[in-house]
Amino acid sequence: MATAISKLDPATVSLAFSNRVVPTNSAPPHFDPARDLPEGFLEFLTPLHTALTLRQRALLARRDYALREAHAGKLPDYLPPSVATTNSWRIELPAWCADQRNQMTGPADDADLVVKMLNSGAPGVMLDLEDSTANAWENNSRGIKNILEALAGRLTYFDRKHGKTVGIHPSDTVIFMRPRGLHIHQAGVLRGELIPASLFDVAMVAHQVDFGALKHPLCIYIPKSESADEALWWRDLFQTIARLKGLPTNAIKCMALVESHPLAYQMEEFAWDLRDHIVGLNLGRWDYMASLIHFNLENPEWVLPDRNTIPHDVAFFQNLRNLLSEICHKHGMLAIGGMTALYPSREDAEMNARALRALAEDKKNEANSLMDGAWTGHPDQNEIAVSQFPIPNQVQERPANANKHPDLRPIPAGVGRHTLAGTRAAIRTVIRYRSGVVNGKGASLLDGYMEDLATDRIYRLMIVQRVRHSNSIEFLDDAGLPIRHTPELIHALFDEELDRLLRESVDGGNERSAAMLREARRISEEMIRKSEFNPA
Repeated sequence: MATAISKLDPATVSLAFSNRVVPTNSAPPHFDPARDLPEGFLEFLTPLHTALTLRQRALLARRDYALREAHAGKLPDYLPPSVATTNSWRIELPAWCADQRNQMTGPADDADLVVKMLNSGAPGVMLDLEDSTANAWENNSRGIKNILEALAGRLTYFDRKHGKTVGIHPSDTVIFMRPRGLHIHQAGVLRGELIPASLFDVAMVAHQVDFGALKHPLCIYIPKSESADEALWWRDLFQTIARLKGLPTNAIKCMALVESHPLAYQMEEFAWDLRDHIVGLNLGRWDYMASLIHFNLENPEWVLPDRNTIPHDVAFFQNLRNLLSEICHKHGMLAIGGMTALYPSREDAEMNARALRALAEDKKNEANSLMDGAWTGHPDQNEIAVSQFPIPNQVQERPANANKHPDLRPIPAGVGRHTLAGTRAAIRTVIRYRSGVVNGKGASLLDGYMEDLATDRIYRLMIVQRVRHSNSIEFLDDAGLPIRHTPELIHALFDEELDRLLRESVDGGNERSAAMLREARRISEEMIRKSEFNPA
């Protein structure tokens, strides 16, 4: 554990957090930590901040270095053999999480949705403070409050349609919380200091929750990791909290998302470093796709086709999916699949049938890859998702002659289509998604797809790819003729798509709504122009 250092060296603060288009989440101007934080929280937070904040800065600097190395030609690769990969170690999978065939996920700041997810029958529910919750003080505070109320079984919402209050039904559903990622800072809590948002979120819940009243251990879903060494940061966070609360060292459990290209090569080492806490890994494939683009940004062979023409079993997903299952089952852990973005509709029968058919195909593929469960975002998806995994888990199953080091960068040749219409769709989505964020929404249903920060990030990176390699990849316009993706074209497309959105908006005559769309367009285009691609 790091030694105590009271002052941060400004040089260690990642440049990604200075002069950003999207400002760092900060407490309100008149916020008084002593008055407005839970009693005793500052005393609880201080030793965590002292031990872990500088380590976060160092890990962020290593991330930046790894990305620069990749752009210079040294791409991520597997690590040399170690105790993590050569020893026959296994975790003991607890009975309370042995069945996770479907994990329902959604923004923690939406109490209605949280209760509906917990009443859906899903074996697991992940309450999200990250990609699907807008990173603003009010949303984060409301999300933390809802998580605490949900863990205590007290959360309710008022059902206006039926005129009654609805609470959480008794069940064995496992509740996970996903804090904001290690790359995000929280300002305004400690005067003049930035603290890791991950630390703040986990500490706020751990400080206030009644561990003795929980039906199962506090479970954290670790997001956005980029190396095995980052697992040690989380391990020390969990174990320091346990010590401060007078709990056993392994009192806090976790699952971890594989959402970055470098981590895909270090999954086994990452799990080893968290072996006293971890129960499984999850392929967070939309953020993983964004990371894959980011690390291969200089390679014209990696210019991806229109996003919705990329099949769910494309080789760069399928190879990782198989490897993740093999590593997890080798060590007794759960392997969980990703989200199906196409959303069911209770108003459009054709859209609903298409969404549920795509869901079944996607989850069946994950089950055939020996995964133990998957993610969904809508209660109507639960039964179909669970039914694709016919037994509680497949942890005892491993393929014969598994490839220990598969190719995790197979060139996506012959996949999908590269079109101007796809670029327009990307621009239209990032404007609408960012408009939702400006209005406090971290996830938005757009054209039948549930879009959150991960898909927004994919689209921004895809747009940059198309400009950077416009001379290498042929894109076709609406008439089927070749068209170059220049910065001028992208700017014009932003103009055209904004005008279209203003015309189509049901609130088109509302000046406030129009101003929000214009601001969303400004932010999105500037993020692309400034190559601001870290999740924010």
